[in-house]
Amino acid sequence: MFSFGGGSSLTSVAPDTTPAPAAPPGTGTGANAQVLYVFNRGGVCLLYREWHRPLRTLDPTQDQKLMFGLLFSLRSFTAKIDPTTAEKGNLGVPLLPGQGCSFYSFKTNTYKLNFLESPSGIKLILITHPRTGDQRDTLKHIYNLYVEYVVKNPLYAPGTPIK
Repeated sequence: MFSFGGGSSLTSVAPDTTPAPAAPPGTGTGANAQVLYVFNRGGVCLLYREWHRPLRTLDPTQDQKLMFGLLFSLRSFTAKIDPTTAEKGNLGVPLLPGQGCSFYSFKTNTYKLNFLESPSGIKLILITHPRTGDQRDTLKHIYNLYVEYVVKNPLYAPGTPIK
């Protein structure tokens, strides 16, 4: 299931040995949130966290590459089939944030992918249980935390993974 709306390159993060942080707000007890990705506009994975992932079939680097590739393809595809725009552009050509039609989520029988792209090109992806409701507010909250505690941090070098 796709939800359409207006709006809208990869380095890995090594898994750390520290305990995983609590699940994001809005996901109930946390059992619904499985994976969180934060990519910058250049495709660098700034943050990768797993909580309740039942099966790990890929290493984190492969997983991040596939996720960014999926997002790139879905954004391009949704812009191409947008029924409200006469000018479609070429399939596969990168879109600027806010250009074309974007998607908010899609659901399979085993998971739901929730997506938010900020005006600055930061992409947040939250993988949840398929029966989890709309997570746009949760993703906006996570983005606000990112701005407050990462972007405004004078010690953070933009484009580097979040520790």
